[in-house]
Amino acid sequence: MSKYIPLILFTVLTNFLSQIMLKKGMTQIKLDSLNAASALQAIPGILLNVFVMGGLLVMVISMASHLLVLSKVDISFAYPFLGLSFVLVTAWGYFVLSEPMSAYKLMGVSLIVCGVALVAKS
Repeated sequence: MSKYIPLILFTVLTNFLSQIMLKKGMTQIKLDSLNAASALQAIPGILLNVFVMGGLLVMVISMASHLLVLSKVDISFAYPFLGLSFVLVTAWGYFVLSEPMSAYKLMGVSLIVCGVALVAKS
């Protein structure tokens, strides 16, 4: 199973990249409020936003990669690795977007890393 770790990590990285692209794109979209009328008005801007469309494309690639992984590896081995995308997104939020990092977030991310390391050793 360990021979598939590069493919699993590709899945993790594309999942992370899709989230970052979607975040960038959606911060460029002006939503006045969270209601149906505002959402409908935002649709053209969302469909024309290169980061949103790119993020969706990368997400499809990530999902295809994940399906390939699932066809080759036990789900109990592959799925925990997806937790690494939470680690990457949290780090990106902190270091690039200046989002706050609490002790609870740091402990949660640390537990994810430890869990993935344990699964990888199994």
